[in-house]
Amino acid sequence: MQGDTGGLSGRENPYLTDKAPEPWGWAVDPKGLRYTLNVLYDRYHLPLMIVENGVGLDENLNEHDTIDDDFRIHYIDEHIKNVHEVILDGVDCRGYLYWGPIDVLSAGTGEMKKRYGFIYVDRFNDGHGTLERKIKKSYYHYKEIIETNGECLIDK
Repeated sequence: MQGDTGGLSGRENPYLTDKAPEPWGWAVDPKGLRYTLNVLYDRYHLPLMIVENGVGLDENLNEHDTIDDDFRIHYIDEHIKNVHEVILDGVDCRGYLYWGPIDVLSAGTGEMKKRYGFIYVDRFNDGHGTLERKIKKSYYHYKEIIETNGECLIDK
């Protein structure tokens, strides 16, 4: 079934309470990532790598000309914590790549309004904008995660 926000939609999972902000409001399921990685590893016994995990948000610059994307930070933290747990479960998970580091056109909806990156791009659905880049709050957070190999999340 095709959803009106891009991508396929199915039944709502009543056990998930964490949702991305509107207008998309997708369910967020970091434990589902852990579960899926365990199932795949149990089935195939091959190393795994997460190559696309991210969240699209409707973001605009605030009065300070910045973006405080706290939900993206929350999303990343919860997913990486579950990757850590899956490694403790014995899964050979070799990496995690966030999708995407810079705002790009959404393949699902064809919009710039759905922003994915750590770096804001001044471009809008109607094509106007300067293409100027601005670093979001999540950029610095993800940088710390990389620099500490995730250790900064372990005790959170």
